Amino acid sequence: MGKKRRSLVRAAFSAVTLVMTMLLLSGCGNYMVLDPKGPIAAKQLDLIIITTLLCAVIIVPVLIITFVIVWRYRASNKKADYKPEWAHSNLLETIWWGIPIVIVIILAIVTVRYTHELEPSKALASDKDEVVIQAVSLNWKWLFLYPEEGIATINTITIPEDRPIRFELTSDSPMNSFWVPELGGQLYAMSGMSMALYLQADEPGTYFGTGANFTGEHFANMTFDVNATSEEEYAQWIEEAKSSSETLTAESYEELSKPTEKEEPRLYASFPNGMYESIVTKYLHDGAELHQHGSAETGDLKGPETVDVQDADSEDHSSSHSGH
Repeated sequence: MGKKRRSLVRAAFSAVTLVMTMLLLSGCGNYMVLDPKGPIAAKQLDLIIITTLLCAVIIVPVLIITFVIVWRYRASNKKADYKPEWAHSNLLETIWWGIPIVIVIILAIVTVRYTHELEPSKALASDKDEVVIQAVSLNWKWLFLYPEEGIATINTITIPEDRPIRFELTSDSPMNSFWVPELGGQLYAMSGMSMALYLQADEPGTYFGTGANFTGEHFANMTFDVNATSEEEYAQWIEEAKSSSETLTAESYEELSKPTEKEEPRLYASFPNGMYESIVTKYLHDGAELHQHGSAETGDLKGPETVDVQDADSEDHSSSHSGH
């Protein structure tokens, strides 16, 4: 076998090996971002597909042309055209500058449109009442408060299917990021701030949730289940939580907020009124401003709002029977 033939065989073998490896690895994981179960995640997948295809319009031809040029003008190919005086082509210049410029313009328009449409604090259109869940990032666990039902959970959420869920996010630990890949994109949870994120599950199921920002040694354990159920099952779960033998008090919260390696899911039958607001304002001095993203009444975006800590402390925004 000649040297050239061996090179071709080696190149072909490498290409086949690469393709087979990609195919094998594709079966090793569940690409949750590509399997949306809610309206937000579905639109985000549309954006991923659109941008990927637009980028492929540039990348794929470039890769093909690169291979063709390398192959055609290899040293051993004596039949290739030799044009030492060639320096410019208006047609080629128009193609390799014009097409990328058009693609970038289209990408900009598509991205701006989807960015406004998928604003996290924008309420979802629905004829059903939203469910409010207040999420607190701790080391290394998630605390979830249901202010309308007066219950709380650790590392587990139950929501009714086909109803908008308004998450209000904050942190009593280093900055984290709340993410349920099958339902929508991630949003940061930060101390001294309350961020609004709307999600919805279109069908029953158990979805993976996680903290998507590095927060220390055991951050990988900051996972939680999101259980989407029917309205009847959701009501039964609420009653089950209310009958729990555990209650969350200010004292037990102080113990809970201490760093732990792993926390098992559990339910609390009740928690103190105003606990979420007290966590948000915990590290703010008098006169500092509390930043809230999104309107607490409608969820419509009004830009970051600021509330004086003294005023916030004087109001009770979160009773066990009121979501905002």
